[in-house]
Amino acid sequence: MTCMDIQKINRKHFVETDLYYRVSLGLSSRLIKYENGIIHLEVTLGRKWDKNYNATAAEIAHCWKSCHKELDQAIGCKVFIIDLRKSDLKPTLIQAGINPGYDAFKGILFRKNYLN
Repeated sequence: MTCMDIQKINRKHFVETDLYYRVSLGLSSRLIKYENGIIHLEVTLGRKWDKNYNATAAEIAHCWKSCHKELDQAIGCKVFIIDLRKSDLKPTLIQAGINPGYDAFKGILFRKNYLN
C-alpha cells in the first residue's frame, strides 16, 4: 500500500480544475482523505452556484474521480457541503480559518451494482 500525498493532489486539483469552478461557477472543493476506496471531499458553495446539494455532490465526486489517477479506483465518495449562501457570516469565518460546520452530507456510489 502506498501513501497518498493529499496536499499534492489538492494543489494539482486547484490549478487544473478548482480555479475554473471557483471563479466561473462559485464552487470550490478539496480532498480531505481517501480511505478504503472512499473519497472524502469538502465542498464550499458560493453565491454563483445554483445546483442543489445532490447534483453538486454527484458532479464534483465524478470530477475528482475522473481527473486524478490516484482516485480512479474509488467505489464511492462522501461529500461534506458548506453553503456560503445561507449566511453572510460564513465567508468571514472561513477567511479567519474557522470551520463554520457543514450544511449537508452526501454520499455517492460510482457504480450502481455495488449494493447487489
